[in-house]
Formats: sequence, C-alpha cells, structure tokens
Amino acid sequence: MTNLEEQRPSWDEYFLMIAKLAATRSTCLAFPVGAVIVKDRQVLATGYNGSPSGSVHCTAQGFCYPGLSSCDASSTLPSRAVHAEANAIAQAAKHGINTNGASIYVTLEPCISCLKLIISAGIKEVFYETDFNKGEKVLVRDAFLKDGLVTLTKITLSEETAKRASLFLLNPTSVARDKVEHLLI
Repeated sequence: MTNLEEQRPSWDEYFLMIAKLAATRSTCLAFPVGAVIVKDRQVLATGYNGSPSGSVHCTAQGFCYPGLSSCDASSTLPSRAVHAEANAIAQAAKHGINTNGASIYVTLEPCISCLKLIISAGIKEVFYETDFNKGEKVLVRDAFLKDGLVTLTKITLSEETAKRASLFLLNPTSVARDKVEHLLI
C-alpha cells in the first residue's frame, strides 16, 4: 500500500473532480458540462450548463425546442443552455465574489464566448478536460493566449484517483480509514 499522502488527489485533480460533480446537475440534453472557479485553492463558485434560472429544463420537457431533440441538432437555433462557465461567473457576481486573478476548472474547453467572459471576469487560468474549439475558433483562442490574457491547460484525472474517488462516492465516506483501505486492495 502506498503512503496516504501519495493517495491524495493533486489540486488539479481535486478541482476537476468538483467540476465533474457539478456537471451531474446539468440539464442540457446535448452534453453535461461543469465548472468551478478557484482562488488560493478555495472554491469561489460552481456552475453547470442548463436552461436559464426559472426556465423549464430541457431534461424536464425532453427537448430543447419543439421538434428539436437537442440544441446541437440545429445549425441555426442557438442553444437554450447557459454555459457552465457563465453560470459559475454569474453565481460569483450574484453573491459579490471577486473572481479577479482566479482560475477556472471546466470539463469542456470554453467556447470563444465563454473564454471572452472568463477574461473579462479577470480569471487568468483555465484548466479543462476535453477539447472543444476547432477551425477558425482556434485562431481567436490562440490570439487571446498570445496576448497573455489567459492561459489554457488541458488536464486529466488519473485512473487511480478516479477509482479512489468512486469508493468515496459509492460507500459511506466518514468511516475509519482501515474500513475504506481494504476496498482498495
């Protein structure tokens, strides 16, 4: 058995797991996305993608627009979802939380609109799990990076950390360590 300190997730893995948990609240039919804004290793706000507050959720009605099963099924209609990053920034603003100099962890690379919002909110670092931007959007993204407005870092969750975290999710968490450790063997 490895020492207990080696079993702890890295800070990046820890915050990515929180973003992944936030994504479980998504009400988007296309795909779930979660985000967490962090400063000084403290969570400031979380967000997930879904219909605007007070609006019927796509998951509740079973479609995004009448006759359209998912927002990504149309090339002309805009998505009904507020993106996870925008929701996290909105939550911080709603509660008077300063995001200047913060970082954001997202399960999906921010779209260009969200990247502009992130930059405008003073968030300096973006850590993401899955690539999103393609084609000409990469040129816009890369211009922001070249100007030093923000950094983007793709990160992954190790299989070992994910397995260990799943034990905490699937079993009572606050039990004696030896009762959890035997599950890892």
